[in-house]
Amino acid sequence: MAQDLKSPTSARPDIHETKPRPLRHPSWWIGGAALSLFVVLFIRLLVTNENLHWDIVAQYLFSPEILAGLGRTLLLTFVAMIIGLAIGVVLAIMRLSKNPVFQTASWAWIWFFRGVPPLVQLIFWYNLALLIPTVSIGVPFGPELWSASMNSLITPFSAAVLGLALTESAYAAEMIRAGIQAINVGQTEAAATLGMTRSQTLRRIVLPQALKIVIPPIGNDTISMLKFTSLVSVLALPDLLYSAQMIYSRTYQTIPLLIVATIWYLVLSTILTLIEHYIEHRLNDGRPLELSLILSSLFRIKFGAPRTEVSK
Repeated sequence: MAQDLKSPTSARPDIHETKPRPLRHPSWWIGGAALSLFVVLFIRLLVTNENLHWDIVAQYLFSPEILAGLGRTLLLTFVAMIIGLAIGVVLAIMRLSKNPVFQTASWAWIWFFRGVPPLVQLIFWYNLALLIPTVSIGVPFGPELWSASMNSLITPFSAAVLGLALTESAYAAEMIRAGIQAINVGQTEAAATLGMTRSQTLRRIVLPQALKIVIPPIGNDTISMLKFTSLVSVLALPDLLYSAQMIYSRTYQTIPLLIVATIWYLVLSTILTLIEHYIEHRLNDGRPLELSLILSSLFRIKFGAPRTEVSK
């Protein structure tokens, strides 16, 4: 009899193993139906609209001209990001410095290049020869050792790199500064008390934690930089977009060539997103990146209190 009384109780599910189920609201079904209808109509447009000319899209998707523009877009993206991040690290260190001159100079740089649109910068750098016709290096009030025409130095590619990299440096500086300042200064003070050098503190304590904060916005910035490279078409630099424009200016197939460019931009953005997620998961799992070891050996940043000797 006692076993019969206990049997209903023992059959009850464990509250810790039971997952709550959300209450379905009628708006869920209405919104889901509307969204499904929109998706079906969009797919129908892609399949049935003859003006899209998918055969032409397939014809030019891997054409040598498009692939050359694709390679130039990737080159511009990574060169601009590397230069921008390198300058951004220096600017972030200057912002964190106690020297008011460094702080003011860094703030002015960030204020200017964050405020001027990238397109304006591209046009300005491309026309820099109107402001400075020649560049020369020599002894002050003495002989000239080297000189060159600005037109020969500022090509469409170099102007594009300058405009994109300098814009990125301003945003990267703020991201890196925020990542460094997010680390509790007590950790660096404790490391200094234990006798760790600045390089060890940076490599083992500050940088691994700061990377977790900085990597997501830098990944988003890289994807944004990939899209910003399309602005270089105003300089007649044959990137992915300008290559597509040159083709449809001859064939008058505007929409199919724009679809080709769109597909490649989506593919590259997806690859960069997967790389960003991989790096984030690797850092969250506690596995250090080789990048942290490289950066820590290149930059000696003073964090927290000065190093003190441990009494023996």
